[in-house]
Amino acid sequence: MVVLVFVGLVFAAHLYLWQRMVRSTTRPGRLRKCLSWGLVGLILLVVATFAGSRLGVFQWLAWPGYLWIAVMFYLVVFLILLEIPRLVAWFALVRGREVVPSPSEAVLVPAGPVSVDVAPLPEAPPAGIDAMSRRLFLGRATAAVAGVSALGTVGYGMTVALGDPVIEPVKVTLPGLDSRLSGLRFAVVSDIHLGPLTGKGHTERIVRMVNGLRADVVAIVGDLVDGSVAELGALARPLRSLESRYGAYFVTGNHEYYTRNGPGEWIEELDQLGVRSLRNERVEIRHQGGVLDLAGVNDLNGATANDAPDFDKALGGRDPSRSTVLLAHQPVQVEQAARYGVDLQLSGHTHGGQMMPFNLVVPFQQPVVSGLATVDEVQVYVTRGAGFWGPPVRVGAPPEITLLELRS
Repeated sequence: MVVLVFVGLVFAAHLYLWQRMVRSTTRPGRLRKCLSWGLVGLILLVVATFAGSRLGVFQWLAWPGYLWIAVMFYLVVFLILLEIPRLVAWFALVRGREVVPSPSEAVLVPAGPVSVDVAPLPEAPPAGIDAMSRRLFLGRATAAVAGVSALGTVGYGMTVALGDPVIEPVKVTLPGLDSRLSGLRFAVVSDIHLGPLTGKGHTERIVRMVNGLRADVVAIVGDLVDGSVAELGALARPLRSLESRYGAYFVTGNHEYYTRNGPGEWIEELDQLGVRSLRNERVEIRHQGGVLDLAGVNDLNGATANDAPDFDKALGGRDPSRSTVLLAHQPVQVEQAARYGVDLQLSGHTHGGQMMPFNLVVPFQQPVVSGLATVDEVQVYVTRGAGFWGPPVRVGAPPEITLLELRS
């Protein structure tokens, strides 16, 4: 069902682009046919790109495929925004053709016979040809504005997505926190998305920036990879160099369950790299004589692979006098966490919307898009993620590594 909806949306977007970028800008003929077939090829490129990312094939299509997806998306956005100005301009041009002389411009004709030599007026073009010219002018002007805007936006978004993540310092006050734990610092990183568009340098940069924070705990909250260990193992090896006082911890995201071999092989690989996976379990973080419970639950998508989140296993039977920090990939998981008296949940998943205006759509699925919020009396911090998924483009949501400090 999801696949059919996706294909339908892709087809609808390209049909709209054909109307505005091809039919409205060309006359019937060879050029229009060539551009039409070009759009058909781009539809197939999009489908092949997504299919290849899931099946681990056609990896060479990733760059052109995902870049076209970004350009296509912003072409549609800008063309929709231009619909009203385009309509106004159309009526203005039509009314401009209906010029009626004012009384001051009236011509007085003298009485009596007057001999005047009048040159024949040129024959007016047929009304259909004139209307066609106006349509082409508007269509081409609209397409040009949308095209320049889309390419500029995608170009800017690429520099942001492929650049250094922003370090976001955040201080969170937990009312019941042991004062001895005040000042405990977490380096929070999510949605690294190692895949065909990222290289080893992407991981090395994130590790270098995390180590520069000198955090007490490193928390990787899901969506680390978009492929198998065989495909991406080399890209993950820099994680071996992560430095922190009390260790690095990981919980699964939805994309770990999209890989062909499931998350199991990545759990083993991360264990060898010195990153501990919290699979519906908790550990004690002892700091300056105080104790904090750090828990982690699997992603919601684990339910389809007999690996569902188990909050009772991760949080049940704990000492209620201790504060608890929960790692859970999706912010919406706070609805269950609230039943167990969790003090703070750290999540990712949303990418902060990644490409505006997707940030306006995220709230329909998740309670928090990015940043710190309180949901059901539980504080939730949602990081925008350090990588990207799909198009290597971020607009209005720069990549992020969070330095989160607890305060009593």
